[in-house]
Amino acid sequence: MIHKFKIDGYNIVLDVNSGGVHIVDDLTYDLLENIEPPFSEECPKDVLKKLTKIYSEQDVIDCYNEIVELYNDKILFSDDDYEKFAQSSVSSPVKAMCLLVSQDCNMRCKYCFASTGDYGQGRKLMSVETGKKALDFLIEKSEDRKFLEVDFFGGEPMMNYEAVKEIVKYGREREKETGKVFRFTITTNGIIMNDEQLEFINKEMKNVVLSIDGRKEVHDRMRPTANGKGTYDLIADNFKRFAAVRGDKEYYVRGTYTKYNLDFSEDIMHLYEMGFDQISVEPVMADPKEPYAITEGDLTKIFKEYEILAHKISEILNSGKFINFFHFMIDLDQGPCAIKRLRGCGSGNEYIAISPEGDIYPCHQFVGIEKFNMGNIHKGTFDLDIKDEFAKAHVYSKPECRKCWAKFYCSGGCNANNYIYAGDIHNAHKLSCQIQKKRLECAIMMRAVKLLDKAE
Repeated sequence: MIHKFKIDGYNIVLDVNSGGVHIVDDLTYDLLENIEPPFSEECPKDVLKKLTKIYSEQDVIDCYNEIVELYNDKILFSDDDYEKFAQSSVSSPVKAMCLLVSQDCNMRCKYCFASTGDYGQGRKLMSVETGKKALDFLIEKSEDRKFLEVDFFGGEPMMNYEAVKEIVKYGREREKETGKVFRFTITTNGIIMNDEQLEFINKEMKNVVLSIDGRKEVHDRMRPTANGKGTYDLIADNFKRFAAVRGDKEYYVRGTYTKYNLDFSEDIMHLYEMGFDQISVEPVMADPKEPYAITEGDLTKIFKEYEILAHKISEILNSGKFINFFHFMIDLDQGPCAIKRLRGCGSGNEYIAISPEGDIYPCHQFVGIEKFNMGNIHKGTFDLDIKDEFAKAHVYSKPECRKCWAKFYCSGGCNANNYIYAGDIHNAHKLSCQIQKKRLECAIMMRAVKLLDKAE
């Protein structure tokens, strides 16, 4: 399988199974439009007749022979050697956990997947006891894994700051007893962030996610406080203070774009100009009836905007400065391991979420969907059948993914989006896929051009 696309004046050919990327001339691109394996010894006469209207006959013949040679060398149209690894996609030890320490929020974001923080279950906070029990559960289910990841999430986790402190303290004690290492992270909207909290987060959190959507008018339109006021001015200075203290430790800003700001490259550049160079801004996924929802009618504008963003980021990097837009991160040299390529984030298998009551879910986006309640840490229950179902949710178990060129980069997409918007974790959510594929094309182009420039 190959995937061809034109972007920014380049003709790019991706050999899907090998991961090889080729920047080709017009003749090669046009010839690949008209031929596919198995190849005959000579260029088919109908193809030759068609292309000699544009190119010389000898050039077409020579190009055809080169393509056949690449095919014989398994450089183009290479075989799919990954499906055999799908058999290894079995239930694994748990290594990561999302702790919903606050099922409450001091914002009322209009697009919030968690029903403005309470997940449709009422506003509540996690007790320290439940938090400690969750860490014990993770230690037990991690088996021989040493490094464990715990993300404090909400709602807004800083609304339960004292519990976060106690849970982290307990985790450090358990590290000494068990030899495990906890990598704590926190996702915060920044409204509550005094100097003490800032110092604690900076000391104890391996990574920090700062939630902000971009320009003031964009952010305030969708992310008001509980009393309806804008929040940009409340958090911008806090985030800048945090960034100054954080230094070179890991953190990034994370935003969401909607139908209201399809010029989202401006929001990404705004965040960059604020001093943030690690940036993630993702499309909202929502019921298409919502006025802010992105629909297929917006895709032409969105695709163009990603190309604009690719230009802007390339200009920054070419000037010797640094910016990392997460959705343009791609490794054309090695890539992730085979299993990671096949099933992605590990939700429901290696990664779980714990509610304030101690209920276990495949990830934070499944919280409140009782079909996916995997058990309860206080009751000592854990549904291994659900865990096994998610372990076996990979690109070869998803019909649309099997035949998609992007499968080894998106790894089957988000299981939650697939279920919520396409009815099953094994169904691909078409809108998400289309946006993801455009981002991948931009990322592949940027990386390939950079490698080409180095070679020259």
